[in-house]
Amino acid sequence: MVENTSEIHRKVSLYAAAADVTADGFEFAPGRTENELSSWISVQPREEALAPGEEVEALVTIEVPRKAEAGERYAVIWAEVPGTDGGNVRNIGRSGIRVYLSVGAGGEPPSGFDIGPLTGGREKDGTPFVSAEVRNTGQRALDLAGELWLSDGPGGLAAGPVKAEAHTLPLDGSTTVRVPLDRRLPDGPWAAKLALASGWTKRTATGTVTFGAVPAAAASTEDRSDEAITAGLVTSGLVLALFAVYAYRRRNRLRAPAPAA
Repeated sequence: MVENTSEIHRKVSLYAAAADVTADGFEFAPGRTENELSSWISVQPREEALAPGEEVEALVTIEVPRKAEAGERYAVIWAEVPGTDGGNVRNIGRSGIRVYLSVGAGGEPPSGFDIGPLTGGREKDGTPFVSAEVRNTGQRALDLAGELWLSDGPGGLAAGPVKAEAHTLPLDGSTTVRVPLDRRLPDGPWAAKLALASGWTKRTATGTVTFGAVPAAAASTEDRSDEAITAGLVTSGLVLALFAVYAYRRRNRLRAPAPAA
């Protein structure tokens, strides 16, 4: 379903274009670049004029040739609108849906991944994080997302769930899932639980983590709002005191008797 959420009439173009999964994740090809999968895809309608708030249902058909080689392929179904600035530079906007297509005999190839040990640490600015290495052990690219929980912290503290994400993981690829946390969390130790999923494929890892001390550079830039407030109050008090002295002296002058003629 494609909807015009703008306040003006829009002419929307619908088409398929190339994509790939690399070590950097799911990558879109520029413009209307074609690949094998996108050449198998047709979208109807190809173009539609939509009023503000109007929507249209698009039919996407994928025709896989009988002699297609086994393997996984990637593309994107795009909905594109031209810009309206009227300048010499062409400005377009588009939104798309990813397509993952596996070709081969039998059912869908198995998906799988492993989560390595959980570790804690701090960024240079003092922000704590929990990280883990994740490796794709299946036969399909993976889009990973999940949540992190912390429990049994100092004084019985707990935190979470905190959103965890990773870029698209290619076949035989690996990546580091890094979950940044609130800087106010104490060093630990904490009991950590990381749950990740790609579709129906789910994995969970647990472990004990600590974040360590705040780096010296970060500690020197810690929030000094209390000091600023105190300094501000002292300054304000000085101004008020000077104003009070000035008002007192002026009032005494006004009350002084006029000298005899």
